[in-house]
Amino acid sequence: MAVTLEQAQRVGYTCLKALLRFAFMVANNLVAIPSYVLYLIVLQPLRVLDSKSFWYIEGVLFKWLLAMVASWGWWAGYTVVEWGDDVKAVSEDEAMVLVNHQATGDVCTLMMCLQDKGTVVRQMMWLMDHIFKYTNFGIVSLIHGDFFIRQGKAHRDQQLVLLKEHLEKYYRSRNRKWIVLFPEGGFLRKRRETSQEFAKKNNLPFLKHVTLPRLGATQVILKTLVAPQENGTPAGRDTVIKESKSKGLQWVIDTTIAYPKGEPIDIQTWILGYRQPTVTHVHYRIFPVKDVPAEPEALTHWLYQRFIEKEDLLTHFYETGAFPPLQGQAKAISREMTLSNLWLVGIQSLAFLSGGMWYCIFRYFYHCLF
Repeated sequence: MAVTLEQAQRVGYTCLKALLRFAFMVANNLVAIPSYVLYLIVLQPLRVLDSKSFWYIEGVLFKWLLAMVASWGWWAGYTVVEWGDDVKAVSEDEAMVLVNHQATGDVCTLMMCLQDKGTVVRQMMWLMDHIFKYTNFGIVSLIHGDFFIRQGKAHRDQQLVLLKEHLEKYYRSRNRKWIVLFPEGGFLRKRRETSQEFAKKNNLPFLKHVTLPRLGATQVILKTLVAPQENGTPAGRDTVIKESKSKGLQWVIDTTIAYPKGEPIDIQTWILGYRQPTVTHVHYRIFPVKDVPAEPEALTHWLYQRFIEKEDLLTHFYETGAFPPLQGQAKAISREMTLSNLWLVGIQSLAFLSGGMWYCIFRYFYHCLF
C-alpha cells in the first residue's frame, strides 16, 4: 500500500516532535536532578540545626521535580479526569493510597493528578520496585526516603521486615503523610494469568482488569502507622472533611486508574509524546482506617473486596466511558484536573537557571584551584 504525502508528513512530524521532546527531557534531567542533589548538600548544616525545615525544603524541591515529569505529559495532551470522592478533603491527614497497576505511566499519572492536592506530593512516600532505584530518578527517591521493594517469594519476608524498619525510621521523622503502593505487585499484563489461576484454585472471582492483591506491604503499613486508637470520621459523599484531630494513619484511599479502551500509557509514550492526546480517568474512594480490619484473614478479604470493586468499576468504564455514580448520587460527577502552564514554565525555568548557576560556581572554583 502506497504511503501518501500527507501520511509521510504526519509520520515525519511525529518523529521530529518525539526527538525534540526526548532532547528536552534529557536536558531537563541533566539540570534538575543534579541541582536537587546539590541544593540539599549545601543545606546539610540546616538538616542538623533544624531537621523539620530541611525536610520542608526538600519536599518543595521534590514536588517541583515531579511537576516537571507531569509537564511532559501535560504538554503532550495527556490529561486527567477525576471521579468519586474528593481527596483534597483529606490532603492534610495521613493516608495510604492503594492503586491498580497497568503500566509505567501509572506513576506519571499520579505525579500529575496529585500536584493540585495541597501538600500531598511533597509529604508522600512511594513504595516501588527496586529496579527503579537504578533509573535517573533513583537518587532523588533515595534522598526523599522512598522504599524500594524486591519482588518474589525468596525476598518477601525480608522485604517486609525492611519495610517496617524503613517506616519507623523515616516516615514520621520526615513528616510524611501519604504513602502510595501498588498491592498487585506488578503490571497487569504480567500477573493476570497467574492471578486467575490462583483465583480458580481458591474459588475467588475471575478478574480481567485487575489482579488479586498481595497482603504483605499493606499489613505492615497498617500495623506500623495506625495509632492504637482511631477516631477518624467516615469520608462522607456530600460533606467536606475539614479537619481530623486523630494521629497516625487515618484513611485508606482506593485509587483506580482507567485508560480509554484499556490501553495504558507507558513511560516511553509519556516522554516522547507520539500518542494522540489522551484523557486518563482516576477514581477515588476514601475509607476510614478504623473500618479496615487488622486480622490477616479479615484484612485479606477486605483487600480482595477493594480489587473486586475495581474490576466492576473498570468493567463499567470500558462499557460506558464513565465510572458509575457513588452511592446516593443520581449521576456520576467528574472533575477535570488542571495544571497552570505558567507555573510549569516557571518551575522549568528555575531548573535551567539552577543548572546554569551550579555550572558557573563549579567553573569558578575550578579556575581558582587550577
